[in-house]
Amino acid sequence: MSEPIVSIDVSEVREGMLEDLKALMKELVEFVAANEPRPIAYQIFLDQAGSMMTVIQVHPDSASMEGHMEVAASLFRRFSDLLTLLRIDIYGEPSDELVRRMREKGRMLGDAPVAVHRLHAGFTRFEPRSR
Repeated sequence: MSEPIVSIDVSEVREGMLEDLKALMKELVEFVAANEPRPIAYQIFLDQAGSMMTVIQVHPDSASMEGHMEVAASLFRRFSDLLTLLRIDIYGEPSDELVRRMREKGRMLGDAPVAVHRLHAGFTRFEPRSR
């Protein structure tokens, strides 16, 4: 059984671009919700100052996130004037193809490094246990 993939992107919002970024992020979230049935979570967080943005994705497996990178890739370039991607952290066992695509995204949006964190110990539950 394949394990879930968690991806966390951290970006700096460019000066004066917060409202444009918010609108584009809503569009992206709606696009992902409508066109990608497999992601478990796709969430955007802004700090109180509106200067930092964190995107958290949870996918059931690497193939799901590869699909996201394929389907949503055309939208990523639209972010290049709105933010600077600082880093991408991937948790789990991503495929080589997924890591390659994430590195491309990192270069396109700010020359951000991509770090892969492999599971040492733990488990995942997607549904509550019955008692």
